[in-house]
Amino acid sequence: MSDPENEKSRKNSGLNFIESIIEEDLFNNKNQGRVHLRFPPEPNGYLHIGHAKSICLNFGLAKTYDGLCNLRFDDTNPEKEEVEYVDSIMEDISWLGFEWHDKPYYASDYFEQLYDWAVQLIKNGKAYVDEQAQEKISEQRGVPTRPGTESPFRNRPPEESLGLFARMRDGEFENGTMVLRAKVDMASPNMHMRDPIMYRILHQHHHRTADKWCIYPMYDWAHGQSDFIEGITHSVCTLEFELHRPLYDWFLDQLADERYRPQQIEFARLNLSYTVMSKRKLLELVREAYVNGWDDPRMPTISGLRRRGYTPLSIRNFADRIGVAKRNNVIDVGLLEFSVREHLNQIAPRVFAVLDPVKVIITNFPEGEVEQMELVNNPEDPDAGSRRVPFSREIYIERDDFMEDPPKKFFRMGPGREVRLKGAYIVKCEDFEKDENGRLTEIHCSYDPTSKSGGTGASRKVKGTLHWVSVQHAIDAEVRLYDRLFSDEDPNGHNDKDFKDFINPESLKTLTNCKLEPSLKSAVPEDKFQFQRLGYFCVDKDSTPTQLVINRTVPLRDPWAKKSKR
Repeated sequence: MSDPENEKSRKNSGLNFIESIIEEDLFNNKNQGRVHLRFPPEPNGYLHIGHAKSICLNFGLAKTYDGLCNLRFDDTNPEKEEVEYVDSIMEDISWLGFEWHDKPYYASDYFEQLYDWAVQLIKNGKAYVDEQAQEKISEQRGVPTRPGTESPFRNRPPEESLGLFARMRDGEFENGTMVLRAKVDMASPNMHMRDPIMYRILHQHHHRTADKWCIYPMYDWAHGQSDFIEGITHSVCTLEFELHRPLYDWFLDQLADERYRPQQIEFARLNLSYTVMSKRKLLELVREAYVNGWDDPRMPTISGLRRRGYTPLSIRNFADRIGVAKRNNVIDVGLLEFSVREHLNQIAPRVFAVLDPVKVIITNFPEGEVEQMELVNNPEDPDAGSRRVPFSREIYIERDDFMEDPPKKFFRMGPGREVRLKGAYIVKCEDFEKDENGRLTEIHCSYDPTSKSGGTGASRKVKGTLHWVSVQHAIDAEVRLYDRLFSDEDPNGHNDKDFKDFINPESLKTLTNCKLEPSLKSAVPEDKFQFQRLGYFCVDKDSTPTQLVINRTVPLRDPWAKKSKR
């Protein structure tokens, strides 16, 4: 017979620590063998890549263990919360490929129950109304190494606190005049246990409850009790809430019975190099117009990454790669960029685009003739098929693919040099023209009609291969070259400077005279492509029927990798 403990040990090998906890709970039939998680965002901003990690973790665990995952909005701070943020959060979660259980829940759904439980704590001598100012309360809490000072209102009769608390709810008092505090332990070394505030007065319109309430619960009171109401078994949150866990448990001790108990589990939040992920700082970037909104493709928001051309699968793969840790660390943003590059390499069609065009005239190609070149859409995808790209006497190439006096290892176009036009012919530069300012305006070439790609003369080799677009058939486009928003690896890590001092001045370059092959004429927002030799690109929502706007998602290679090694 098999040993259940050994069988459990073998099963647990290779699991992350949260999965091990869940496996242990299932083995012991804790909470009747249920697995029920939640993702609890506050609707005070757009979600970012750090939230995406949490989304993948919570919804992923629910799927792995055939459990449930709620979406619950922590809408307890109406001063900062907006319906726009609620809508964007739901859209982001759906776009990432996840579905929440039942319906979206809100902490405000439970305001009445939370109030009733607070009344119960007052009656049991576990909470009291304090009429001191916030500054005085903070001063009395003291420091972790010395006991705090008890409030003069700590031992007021429950009946008196009950009356004041009811009047707080009825709106008789102004903001800041009094609070409800839990009576826990003013000598605890954990500052969160020193009679924490449960309710504050806030005369503020709420996006769901309107003006029904003028007292609002604090996070530590609302969160654990909301978990309890919803039947959450594993309340997964980031490490900064580790010190809150004793209070989470203390509140549950006052209300829960032994049949069911949610458990708070902390993991390391995602920190990315060259990135800030504080909602406050991201909001600052938006309000002060350093970026063009929450979905600016330079922002680490999920909507910004989506607009830039990131795919849901690439973000989920990234979350899998970095795993779940107990200690905070910084992940190289290059790993995120690698994940999107890896996925786009598999799915993105290859197309021709010339971003800084210069005209090439193939002098011996017949005038007026157009030849259709058959090109593979994606060599990584055997089902992607091919397309026909028109080739004519006049084409565009990239300006920096030509040098008047090229060095030995420059294998692109120069006087007397031969290069292959990808999917077409070998051409030789015979002459070129410049304007009065010395700027290249035109290149004259001849072509070898026997050298057509795929033809009998295709075996003739030259070292350089260039992309191109037929002048006659080119589509005009605006291309936005996005790069990392910050030039410093740790924009948060300089006490003597503001994080905005490290904004990368090269984070956006806009090119307005780009030429694309005609197959992109029908492209729509969020269509993704590899511009051959240039990188991965995505059609932007600013596009119109007469003007394509294209965003660079990532270059073909990480240009920052060499910089970091210097």
